[in-house]
Amino acid sequence: MKETYPVPYPVMYKNVYKFDDMKRSEHMAVRDAVGWYLWTHQLVEVTGKDAAAFLDYIFPKNISNLKNGRERYTTMLDENAQIIDDVVVFRMEDEKFWISTLFKMMMFPWFEAHKGSYQVEFKDITKEWEMYAVQGPRSIEMVNALVKNPVDNQKFFEMKANEIDGIPVYVNRAGFTGEKLGYELYFPKAEAPAQEEKLRALAPNFGGREVTEFQVMAWTLPCEAGFYYMRDLRHTNPYEVGLANGINFDKDFIGKEALMKIRDEGPAREVVGFTVAEDNIHIKGRHMGNEGEKVFVDGEEIGRVMKIVYSYVNEINNGLIICKKGVLKAGDHVSLHGHDAVICGTTFLS
Repeated sequence: MKETYPVPYPVMYKNVYKFDDMKRSEHMAVRDAVGWYLWTHQLVEVTGKDAAAFLDYIFPKNISNLKNGRERYTTMLDENAQIIDDVVVFRMEDEKFWISTLFKMMMFPWFEAHKGSYQVEFKDITKEWEMYAVQGPRSIEMVNALVKNPVDNQKFFEMKANEIDGIPVYVNRAGFTGEKLGYELYFPKAEAPAQEEKLRALAPNFGGREVTEFQVMAWTLPCEAGFYYMRDLRHTNPYEVGLANGINFDKDFIGKEALMKIRDEGPAREVVGFTVAEDNIHIKGRHMGNEGEKVFVDGEEIGRVMKIVYSYVNEINNGLIICKKGVLKAGDHVSLHGHDAVICGTTFLS
């Protein structure tokens, strides 16, 4: 009788990305043509005479100099300059702003605690809107097939009022995929189901498809572009994660004193990228809700894995490490749970 043996150890960790044809097809639809998906974040509306001044105090980047219809990505810091949220702030009108966040339940008490004498109000408008991302090189064709006013001349990080089938909508040129062309369509909630069907029917005309996998929306596409998910940023400061550009130290903001100290002394940590060529791996990333794989150099723990996913463009596992500054350089090799990882930059798209 022929003897049988247990499945070899590495197969226990069959790559959940590389061999998943659906994830691959959805990811590559965005890279090669167009992909669309429901990507509604929580929306907080901030209004009032002092709305701009209040948001300038809450966020380290300038908000008050935004023109109507423009937006800015910024972190939100605590008094120790640690990142407690990263958001996009839209200036809808002179005294009306929208904030796109995933943590409104944390944002409201934070705003209340720092409102002081500012004449400002804030409310949750998430239930009023649905947002659909339309991303990829043919996204402009697909969006133009939907809207009344073509978006050809719309600038990056610009939100404009438009119409679809007589329905007032907002079109924002932006995205979380790293694509040069990408749009976000804000529909009134009641109109969204019918419009979703229109998106579903239209996408194949441009070689595209719906993206249904959260791992593609939030991890594989953004990671290739070097983008963070808020979970990656917890217990970090802007200098450690390369998000200090555009911070205005000439104004007052929460966390300013602590951040100035970090700026002057230099951050203790930094983020580096890495790749792993092996197919079957078991490396923990903090994006999965754990502490992240420990990274050792000469027996010393120097960092943790922030995330590890897969680059369908480059056909390799890719991820990010937060570690002691200056220890790891591009081309270095480190062992992550017994797998050979090669250090590189933090973006993986050419």
